[in-house]
Amino acid sequence: MASVRAVLIDIDGVLTVSWEPLPGAVAALREVREAGFQVALVTNTTSRTRASIASVLTGAGFDVSAQDILTAPAVTAAYLADHCPGARCALLNSGDIAEDLAGVTLVGDAAEEGEGVDVVVLGGAGPEFGYAALNRAFGHLQRGARLVAMHRNLYWRTADGLQLDAGAFLAGLEKAARTEAEITGKPSPAFFEAALARLGAGPDEALMVGDDIESDVLAAQRAGLTGVLVKTGKYLPETHRSASGRPDHVIESFADLPTLLGGSAKQ
Repeated sequence: MASVRAVLIDIDGVLTVSWEPLPGAVAALREVREAGFQVALVTNTTSRTRASIASVLTGAGFDVSAQDILTAPAVTAAYLADHCPGARCALLNSGDIAEDLAGVTLVGDAAEEGEGVDVVVLGGAGPEFGYAALNRAFGHLQRGARLVAMHRNLYWRTADGLQLDAGAFLAGLEKAARTEAEITGKPSPAFFEAALARLGAGPDEALMVGDDIESDVLAAQRAGLTGVLVKTGKYLPETHRSASGRPDHVIESFADLPTLLGGSAKQ
């Protein structure tokens, strides 16, 4: 921990569940900041914009701003600008994230015959992921569109328990269309690189805290960061046991992070 000066923190399942703060999370984030660590909140959440997330977290007691938050949609917009400039994109997502997709040309259902659709962009799952929408996306892919997905998360934790996420549908689209998605959010290395660039820190100076052992923790460790798994949110003992690797650290909840860091200011 001696070299750590930047902390990347997943939101859903780590700081909050269904946007309600987990016990001790507000105080722990304040302690981490006061100890001098740089902080970035990094999330695959696709149902809200960065500004909306910041507003909700502030209302819950967290001292954060939109500038502290990096979302999969924001990284996706940058990815599309770099890799598919000018592309016409068909978005399938639950929630309005257009604000964080600035510069991306989005086409609506009128393009269901595939006219001019270059990229199918898959966000987070919700009621919009019905047969008609998925079949329309499948049609675009059959006609040569690229498939870009914000994440592969299979499920997430809500106040009502685990809920199915876009990764379950993504696997079906890839299999049916005989293609492989380009992933922009966690666990993509580019996502962690973007977060570190914002903080001006190297991988060996950063720590990632998450509840998803594969997409948050082990992916960060493969990118050179220190990984910390919390036993909240989507954490399940069976996924921990069967994971593809071992986390650097495991703590009960985010409330325990200040103790793990040692409380020393890192300049």
